[in-house]
Amino acid sequence: MDVSVGRDECAGAILAGGLGRRLGGLDKARLSVGGHRIVDRQLAALHALTDHVVLVARDPPRYADLATPVVADAVPGAGPLGGLYTALAWAPTPLVVVVACDMPFVTTALLAELAALARDADAAVPRSGGRWHPLCAAYASRCAPLARAALDAGRLTVVDWLRTLRVVEVDDTVFDRHGGAARVLLNVNTQADHASAERAEGARAPAPSP
Repeated sequence: MDVSVGRDECAGAILAGGLGRRLGGLDKARLSVGGHRIVDRQLAALHALTDHVVLVARDPPRYADLATPVVADAVPGAGPLGGLYTALAWAPTPLVVVVACDMPFVTTALLAELAALARDADAAVPRSGGRWHPLCAAYASRCAPLARAALDAGRLTVVDWLRTLRVVEVDDTVFDRHGGAARVLLNVNTQADHASAERAEGARAPAPSP
């Protein structure tokens, strides 16, 4: 399969709508792993893939210092599906890769492969450990109306929305090429997760490139 992706074929979106409650209200995107903020690591990975990068936020002014466009959630309070809808509606490209703002180990190569897998479907979504991971995935931007319809109907669960799409299930064999699912899909939701991410980063030298 051709995993190369044209810079105008795919956009990238970082979803930063969470409240960070389990981290005492800390901004997860600004946490450092390996001496670099998670958001900076993600922006580097995305900018190596595409010129179309956005951060979707509940509170856009909070990210005014970043050298990237920031847009507000189009449907405030709608959770992850609201963030996904905002990214899909914004995307000026046929495909968009989305990443939750607390994932320090996503790489350009992985995101390109996800986008390539989504070309002939509505989405390419990882499934690992018996769970879907829809916030490290690629979607066809034409799915925006389907997301909006779910939101308008009050169906806010992302996994339920996925059942209305043609989804390519991305298994661990893909992640084995990119550092392993346990590493790449790690979310920094708690202080323990942050410590785990620091240990994972320290176990690899040099640090992974975007």
